[in-house]
Amino acid sequence: MEGKRRSYRGLKICCGITAILTVIIAVVLVILYFTVFKPKEPNVITRSVALENIKVAWPQLFLNITLGVGVIIDNKNYGGFKYSNSTAYVSYRGNVIGEAPVPADTVPARKKHDTSTSVTIFANKLFEDDNFLHDFLIVGILNFTAASTLHGKASFLDLFKVEATIFTTCDISLFVVPQHAQSFCKSKVSF
Repeated sequence: MEGKRRSYRGLKICCGITAILTVIIAVVLVILYFTVFKPKEPNVITRSVALENIKVAWPQLFLNITLGVGVIIDNKNYGGFKYSNSTAYVSYRGNVIGEAPVPADTVPARKKHDTSTSVTIFANKLFEDDNFLHDFLIVGILNFTAASTLHGKASFLDLFKVEATIFTTCDISLFVVPQHAQSFCKSKVSF
């Protein structure tokens, strides 16, 4: 009888220590998630905008402009993000005037990722806007908004993988005379 009490007492001690260790590990993981591993918004910086191609079709007056856009994504998270093919839409004064393919890629954890794409602007849609000539000729600044949604998976330390979506909106000012662009981008991550 004495041996059964000792083994029962040893079992209680083992279960108690296991429960305490489990609680401590859970608390540490929760603290790490809300401090170190808390998802941070990535910074999206437009590196360059360059004219790649102009297509003019006559007599129907059809004009397409292709811009090469270089973007740097600064991922401050401890997890990488792998996303599938998507499309970014460019609008001028609320009207969609262009689009850019965003090829599938991976943004590594805690690194800067350099990527580029070509934006096709349908100039006919620009000319339909009554403000275009005023902005282009008199003001000398064209303000665009580019928006994209990237669906993919975020992986933390290559152990945990969760579905994530990144919504990015960029306000782009294209200065006509000095021929350079300035942009400000905001990103939001949703799990």
